[in-house]
Amino acid sequence: MLNGSFTGVLIEAGVDEAGRGCLAGPVFAAAVILPPDYVNHELNDSKQLSARKRDLLRQRIEQDAITWAVGVVPPETIDEINILNASILAMHNAVLKLKQVPELLLVDGNRFKPIVHIRHQCIIKGDAIFMSIAAASIMAKTSRDEYMCHIGKDFPRYHWESNKGYPSRKHRDAIYNYGPCIHHRKSFRLYEQLKLEL
Repeated sequence: MLNGSFTGVLIEAGVDEAGRGCLAGPVFAAAVILPPDYVNHELNDSKQLSARKRDLLRQRIEQDAITWAVGVVPPETIDEINILNASILAMHNAVLKLKQVPELLLVDGNRFKPIVHIRHQCIIKGDAIFMSIAAASIMAKTSRDEYMCHIGKDFPRYHWESNKGYPSRKHRDAIYNYGPCIHHRKSFRLYEQLKLEL
């Protein structure tokens, strides 16, 4: 079972992102404040859960969380400021949308830029350690997957309903055959893998 709290006394928000390694689409982030002493034995790193399980847990988190929010940074901004800065910006956007101001941010990973007046703690693989980060991981992942399936209806050749913008073989092949579209991250090496394989 994951840990419920880092400090045991502060109002903590778990923070995580989804979509850093994608070739297309925005990067999403979520921030979640769970009730004190909250327990959910099913919470885990979103990557360890099936899509169906993530969707069910998303509904639970929406019901049970004190507050939660999602931040989004589009591909053109990713191209301008790079994916690391865009991921941190998405996290900031999510935190600043929360209806309650947290006293401590538990951030998945090892890189973050401080938000004024809010302490933070970076935790490597935190989504497999703390429930609030796992909840944020699920909210970011499900929100992004839903968005990619939505825009994928207008761009079916890239198969985003299955790959969600990640560099699958079908996605790479479609970029090679048809070129990138408005949702692709132009600063990413869209053709690199195919060149190596040809």
